[in-house]
Amino acid sequence: MSIAAGSRGRRQEPVRATDVARAAARQTVRTFTEDLKPGKIGHRLFYIRMVVSLLLAAMLLRTGYLQTVGSGQYREASVAQRTRVRTIIAERGSILDRNGLELAIPVPLRTVFADPREVEDAIGTARAIAATLALSPEDEVALAEKLQDKTRSFLYIARQTTQEIADSLLALELPGVSAYNEAGRELTSDGLRALVGRTDPDGAGTAGLEMQFDMLLAGVNGRLVREVSAKGQSIPATQDNSVPAIPGKTLVTTIDRNIQFQVDGILAQQIARLQARSGTAIVMDSATGEIFAMSTLRLNEDGTYSADSGNIAAVEANEPGSVAKVFSIAAAINEGKVDASTSFKVPPVFIANEGTKWQQPIKDAYPHGIEDMTVRKIIVDSSNVGTLMVGQTIGPDKLHDYLKSFGFGAKTPIDFPGETKGILQSADKWAGAKKFTTSYGYGYSTTALQLIAGVNVVANNGNYVAPRLVTATVTKDGLNEAIAPTEQHAVITPETAAIMRSLMSDVVCFGTATLGKVPGMTVAGKTGTAYKRQENGTYVADDGSRSYFASFVGFIPAQQPRFTVLVSIDEPNADSMDRFGGTAAAPVFANIAQVLINELDIRPDAADLGCPKERPAELGPKH
Repeated sequence: MSIAAGSRGRRQEPVRATDVARAAARQTVRTFTEDLKPGKIGHRLFYIRMVVSLLLAAMLLRTGYLQTVGSGQYREASVAQRTRVRTIIAERGSILDRNGLELAIPVPLRTVFADPREVEDAIGTARAIAATLALSPEDEVALAEKLQDKTRSFLYIARQTTQEIADSLLALELPGVSAYNEAGRELTSDGLRALVGRTDPDGAGTAGLEMQFDMLLAGVNGRLVREVSAKGQSIPATQDNSVPAIPGKTLVTTIDRNIQFQVDGILAQQIARLQARSGTAIVMDSATGEIFAMSTLRLNEDGTYSADSGNIAAVEANEPGSVAKVFSIAAAINEGKVDASTSFKVPPVFIANEGTKWQQPIKDAYPHGIEDMTVRKIIVDSSNVGTLMVGQTIGPDKLHDYLKSFGFGAKTPIDFPGETKGILQSADKWAGAKKFTTSYGYGYSTTALQLIAGVNVVANNGNYVAPRLVTATVTKDGLNEAIAPTEQHAVITPETAAIMRSLMSDVVCFGTATLGKVPGMTVAGKTGTAYKRQENGTYVADDGSRSYFASFVGFIPAQQPRFTVLVSIDEPNADSMDRFGGTAAAPVFANIAQVLINELDIRPDAADLGCPKERPAELGPKH
């Protein structure tokens, strides 16, 4: 056997991983020792210096940026992390009556809240709160989930609660649970709810004067700023950014709280007796237009009456019925077309638009033959036909102009929230019988506020003065800021107003309003009994029934008026004889007049001995 053959026959040893590693290590040592040259190490040191320099420069630039330009956002984040800000709710201003007595006042309440960021044990906290407030298991779970949400900074626990409940919750000493004072709102009389209105849980006005003057009453909220440690403990702040709250202004109204309360009671008693849908009563100073009382009550579904339905004296309009005869007759007298003794031959039925497709019979308020009636008798006995004949002496255009001047077809300057302007079309749109019926109260609609202001023109010597509800505001420093009254304007002459006062005195003494008499004093006024429109567009329902709107507007004393009073009863019992203005509304006027006489010491003129006992012969027999 040859050597070569023997060699092929020998077994080769495998290359081991350790041998490879030793060889690589030896080569590395050789590179850094035996093969190292001066030029190579110089380049490496240069590169190392460059990298280190760049890193140092970047760190320097970053540090400079963080200390200068970029410091704000980090400082803000740091402050935000340790700062707690709470809104200080401004105390809402009070609403006062004309004598400084409170109508609506802030009531101290407590609101308990939690800051989930500071709550240590959400489940335990929720369990303790649930036990105190008697929460359901579902509400407890929901509360625990909200308390675990660390992205939230505020959570109501008990909103506007009593001091006792708040104390019970705070006595648990739960981390993250606190409380603050909050003002609720309370009225001194339930009858004020329609006029004063209401506020929501956040204190914003949502109805009535609360809504109309919300910006003045609300004030400006402040804020309380405090810094806390990681454990939620307060730490001294380097800068106090707290801002005090500015209380709202106090509103001074024209209302007399005592008179308002008594008017509420008188009205409530009458509408309950008559099973009426609602009732309204307004007391207004004849010279200034200031409202001393405004009561509106409506039937609830449970059979009770309340002021919760809003101020229907301003937001609802109805056809005025026979009260409107004051305006058409005053206009005709003022134009010199008639006087109190002018006589008309009045038939029991007038055919409007005779011989045309719009022909329509108009019946008088009571049955009679063709009768000679003076203007005085027409208004005393409330003749519809007689009144439309008086209205024809001036025509529709002139009557329309007078009605506008009396204040109809436009909102009053009170501009109460939701107030309507009523309906008064231009005369060229008075189609069909409206050219005749408008003179005695059908064909236009008015609010109670408009109606009392219109009749008050007669009481105020011929001048229109707008109703007024607010006279001033008072700042937190006690500064009284008066609200200027609206301007007056002449509607009829003083002579015409004096004649109308005489005619309206006879309405109470001898006519349709004898139940409105006041012992020992002559009063003046006019009744109105209007049919209400039904859903079918007529004044008669499909079942043949009718609904009534009974009203009376008058003033005391008759010749030197101090106060004008409106009373309206909406839908009194249609089967009752007390469904008319003279029986439903006039007695309420008499009771309210007695309140005014007693409370404000109103005395008649020395020559005023009240109504004569006998009906004058010129008026003829009473119908």
